[in-house]
Amino acid sequence: MSAPPRIFDRTLHRKRLDRAAAGFDAADFLHRRAAEDIAERLAPIMREFPLAVDLSARRGAFAQALAGSEAAGRVGLLVEADLSGAMLAGRAGPRVALDEERLPFAPESLDLAVSTLGLHWTNDVVGALIQIRRALKPDGLFIGAFLGGTTLTELRQSLVAAEAELWGGAGSRVSPFADAADAAGLLQRAGFALPVADVDRVSVTYAHPLKLLADLRAMGETGVLADRHPRGLSRALLARMSELYVERFGDADSRVPATFEILTLTGWAPA
Repeated sequence: MSAPPRIFDRTLHRKRLDRAAAGFDAADFLHRRAAEDIAERLAPIMREFPLAVDLSARRGAFAQALAGSEAAGRVGLLVEADLSGAMLAGRAGPRVALDEERLPFAPESLDLAVSTLGLHWTNDVVGALIQIRRALKPDGLFIGAFLGGTTLTELRQSLVAAEAELWGGAGSRVSPFADAADAAGLLQRAGFALPVADVDRVSVTYAHPLKLLADLRAMGETGVLADRHPRGLSRALLARMSELYVERFGDADSRVPATFEILTLTGWAPA
């Protein structure tokens, strides 16, 4: 069996997350939104989850959202996990630094697994989902949120146009994301039962495109493509990208939107 293609540099991604950890709380609005949504989805499920794991826990948004939700009393031990040890530092409770591509959990050991905006950085999403399904007990639950295909569409278009204008061509700079239409199929391919996929499109406005780039850096969500563009983001390219971004997408006050598409998958390990 051939190995999955290496799309992302996972080592670089971990370093970016480590760098972002100290200031992550200033730009965690997407992570908190996804975590609160997952906690809300758990609330009407009337069953106990003695052992749960939060993959891509970052600075603990899901644990905080769960503590304030109706499901809090039905989740027993919550293990927080993240690719970045720095993201997990400084708080109590069981925590483990791990790679979502190589999960360390024993087969049929977990009652609940959640993932908050981390799986879109895995080289083999289906492979990661298969590992999660195997780690769940029969009838165990998985709820995962990750960024979908229309995320950062304005930035993509502006970068491509600026590169084509300045350099006569454009290369890949923004990471690829899964299409919403294929989301439920990912769970089916991984062997989950009763797969459900939902889409939450979020539009955030910024005073300037560079403010968006600063937020992406603070989130640890800057590009880590293994086959990186041979040219860096020069000042000239960033300046022209910003001009095009404002021209094409800016409002009357010259503020610019940034689209984020959050795909949330729910599936059960077959009983």
